[in-house]
Amino acid sequence: MNDDDALRRAIALASENVARGGGPFGAVVVKDGRIVGEGANRVTLDNDPSAHAEIVAIRDACRRLGTYKLDGAVVYASCEPCPMCWSAIQWSRAARVCFGASQQDAAAAGFDDAVFWREMALPAAARAVGSEQRLAREALSPFDAWRAKTDKTPY
Repeated sequence: MNDDDALRRAIALASENVARGGGPFGAVVVKDGRIVGEGANRVTLDNDPSAHAEIVAIRDACRRLGTYKLDGAVVYASCEPCPMCWSAIQWSRAARVCFGASQQDAAAAGFDDAVFWREMALPAAARAVGSEQRLAREALSPFDAWRAKTDKTPY
């Protein structure tokens, strides 16, 4: 499967999703030349703000492959991924992202995530959603337990 074919599938998923009442975003995950995960935006359909197409596709791929790592995989998104989706893609260890529409195209259709990009660059205390660190010392205990654990699965 080549890049254009995979991206066309993501775009088709986005269009089909609009017809079902969902958002205009679709994504596929390709590994070793075949689609291993697909997703469309389910935010309003599932009342889940994290159910972006890329997240849904990554979850599908990981479930199908029985792993939390997508080493060597490519994520194809009908639109440039938002900061949440970029983070999930990075956590999945996908090798590459290929997208169709830009974040500016999405903004023109009413999906403006520029504020999130700006917020991520700010110190935590300066962000629009209030943020405050508390119990910092106590919060280290799970990390101490993790470091001491000999049978952990690192990720």
